[in-house]
Formats: sequence, structure tokens, C-alpha cells
Amino acid sequence: MGVLLIGLYVFVLAIFVGFEIITKIPPTLHTPLMSGANAVSGITLVGAIIVARGGDVKASSILGALAIAFATINVVGGFLVTDRMLGMFGGRRDKR
Repeated sequence: MGVLLIGLYVFVLAIFVGFEIITKIPPTLHTPLMSGANAVSGITLVGAIIVARGGDVKASSILGALAIAFATINVVGGFLVTDRMLGMFGGRRDKR
């Protein structure tokens, strides 16, 4: 019970700290930070592939497949948002 309570306490503190940090970031720093977050999600994706591949237990394969799906969505969405934000700063281009 004590370990669960400590884990819950750390989780709630992480939510508050994360919210405070995210709300204080100016828009000009968003694109570089998004690129860093995409790199971390890429590492998560590689770890999820290793977990899904290894072991004979069905639970680890299912959780690994879910982690692969969510990490892929996160990486692709992050790159799309970053590309769109960089396009806003790039100026007008000829659309051919």
C-alpha cells in the first residue's frame, strides 16, 4: 500500500509540474521542444518494438503492440505539427 501511495504522489506532482512548465513555454520555443519530444517518442517506439518482439508471454506482446501504435501516432502527429509550424515561419512559397 505504501509503494502505491508514493507512486500516486509522484504521479500527481508530475502532472502539476508538467502543466506549469508547458504553460510557461513561449510559442517561439515550441518547435524545437516538439522536435526533442519526437526524438524521445522515437526511442519509446524502438523500446516497444523490442518488448513486443521478445518473450513468449501474450501480455507483453499485446502491451508492446499497443505501445508501438501509440508511439507511432505520437511521432507522426509531432512531425506533422512541427512541419506545419515551420511552414508558418517559412514565408510565402510558390505552390506548383
